[in-house]
Amino acid sequence: MAKKNQLIHLNDHLFAQLERLSDEDIKGDDLKEEIERSKAVSTVGRVIIDNARLVLDAQIKIDDGLTRHVPRMLGIERDTSEDSADED
Repeated sequence: MAKKNQLIHLNDHLFAQLERLSDEDIKGDDLKEEIERSKAVSTVGRVIIDNARLVLDAQIKIDDGLTRHVPRMLGIERDTSEDSADED
């Protein structure tokens, strides 16, 4: 089963929201409600993107050998096979 919470899905949601905002039949209070919904989707989307960027930056630092310790909350597994080889 495919995961539902991936960045590609965020992209789909953002474009769907843009399509709803572009609907010329939406007017008055319905338009105001859609604008507020768009602001909320955009705000949450920005936080998700910022979080993904943090994880990517951490992974790059690990891959470049710039850090060995990463907070567990980032969900990044560090390959320790090279460390074991170094200790032999």
